[in-house]
Amino acid sequence: MEFGKTPNLDTVSFALPPGNPFNARVWTAVEPAVRPQVYIGGPIWANKDYVGKVYPTNAKDKDFLHYYTRQFNTIELNLTHYQIPTPGMIEKWKNEATPGFAYCPKFPQLISHERQLVAAELQTEEFVNAVLQLEEFLGMTFLQLPPHFGPDKWPVLESYLKHLPDELNVSVEFRHPDWFGKVVWPQTLERLHALHRHVVITDVAGRRDVLHMGLSSPVLTLRFIANEGHQTDYSRTDAWVQRLKTWFEKGLQTAYLFIHGGGDNDTAPELILYWIRQLNQHCGLNLREPVLQPKVVQGSLF
Repeated sequence: MEFGKTPNLDTVSFALPPGNPFNARVWTAVEPAVRPQVYIGGPIWANKDYVGKVYPTNAKDKDFLHYYTRQFNTIELNLTHYQIPTPGMIEKWKNEATPGFAYCPKFPQLISHERQLVAAELQTEEFVNAVLQLEEFLGMTFLQLPPHFGPDKWPVLESYLKHLPDELNVSVEFRHPDWFGKVVWPQTLERLHALHRHVVITDVAGRRDVLHMGLSSPVLTLRFIANEGHQTDYSRTDAWVQRLKTWFEKGLQTAYLFIHGGGDNDTAPELILYWIRQLNQHCGLNLREPVLQPKVVQGSLF
């Protein structure tokens, strides 16, 4: 992932900002959940580095999804950003899922980036109808806006969101810096709240403005972009776990946590395991831990 990537981590302040004042509006409308729903996973299942660590040593490419869904309970489904899934793909994904697993598809870039939500009715209908066929295995969907899609285009976004079916959970990811102004951002959260739509928070080193800490609903969609095992990946995780503990106590009902390892995501499984252990310990959750095996280095006797 190149968005927000920076070569000099020493100059970055990774401190979590305070919650947006609009969050108080969200908390007043809900009661804290006895056991909040937490989905945590990565952005990819097709990684050969996972063989012998996340997957069995004899796992073939065609088996990767099968083993992934038995280790994690969600995935940021970026594949749908590049193509609308076929009925065959949907059927395979359903067959490979385990009870409680949630696919979180990203809207196709043909809709979000090329057409910028305009004159995309047919493509949207095809995409929505496809992912709704995931049925109980469909979690949050992502609508990632292009970097040049600014607040002046709110009417376009509002019209698009209004025409999506109510049963489709949609979380919007904003990237244009002008969205995060002191006046514009609270207004945007309020408008999304009125539309019953959600918002993505992204924690990435080189774009601290997208770490806006605002919620439009009691549902968090977090994209956490790590730096390939850098020590700050873990201290940032600790800070997020404490923030989530506070938010769960205030009324956060559901959290979708997508952990990117950085680079090829080779280190994502270890970081996800750390997240799960810290969430279980500090937030009183009972998330199932993935079972990771130490990688065997060929040619090594010990």
